[in-house]
Amino acid sequence: MSILKIENLSKKFGGHNVINNLSLSVPENTIYGFLGQNGAGKTTTMKMILGLLKPTSGKISVCGEEVTYGKTKTNRYIGFLPDVPEFYGYMKPKEYLALCGEITGLDRKAVKAKSEELLSLVGLEKANKRIGGFSRGMKQRLGIAQALLAEPKLLICDEPTSALDPIGRKEILDILLSVKGKTTVVFSTHILSDVERICDHVAVLNNGSFVLNGTLSQLKQNHRLDTLQIEFRSPEDLQRFAGNECVGMLFQNAERTDCTVILRSKDIDEAAGQIYDAIYKTKIYPVKVEILEPTLENLFLEVVK
Repeated sequence: MSILKIENLSKKFGGHNVINNLSLSVPENTIYGFLGQNGAGKTTTMKMILGLLKPTSGKISVCGEEVTYGKTKTNRYIGFLPDVPEFYGYMKPKEYLALCGEITGLDRKAVKAKSEELLSLVGLEKANKRIGGFSRGMKQRLGIAQALLAEPKLLICDEPTSALDPIGRKEILDILLSVKGKTTVVFSTHILSDVERICDHVAVLNNGSFVLNGTLSQLKQNHRLDTLQIEFRSPEDLQRFAGNECVGMLFQNAERTDCTVILRSKDIDEAAGQIYDAIYKTKIYPVKVEILEPTLENLFLEVVK
């Protein structure tokens, strides 16, 4: 089942196309990384999903119901964490969550129990002080607790780790990963390592259009290069190995450093066979022979050039 479905979505501001004919389907109980450079259109898309911005054309559905600009009916399925969440600084975490529960019409006893559960989940169960004294990371964690209070089917996070230090980023990513079985997570970011760490699916937005979209494993497989990396113990070993007739043609256009060579071939199995023949004949044993897989960074840089 698709929790979120976007069909042919476009948005213009004046004569400028910000979003161009986007289509996206987000499966249930997945973590979807929404990647793009600053200004790519990520926040604009999220505002349209929330009904806060009117699309120029196209359709958005959440849990099978169409999103309508200016109406919040579909937002009962959604929890939202903005990039810079704002709070009443004079309140304590439990007081703030109680207020959120009251605004959304939740039962007081249920809110109290859920608040304790969520504050424990985000590591704030002992933070019994005013929110105004919280660090940026603590506010992000409280924002996630607030977004999860009504047990949403879809959690949307806009740049949740962008201003955090490495420890704070890890804490937020761990929390998002921990709720995967209970809700579907869509989060926007320009931090590639965050996406590689926790996401099942990735969509890369560039100049208002998707330039990559699919599971991380599918994208890597589709863009896989037939490339071998071989590391030797010394530059002398590499030089002697490259001189063997079995690998002479392979090494002609290879990339070399002191002890490492990167080889590209249209038939990676045949190339590997030639390498192992040369190892047998030269008795020069590499430290490492591996097939290189494309990284998300390689893919991202390739499609946003």
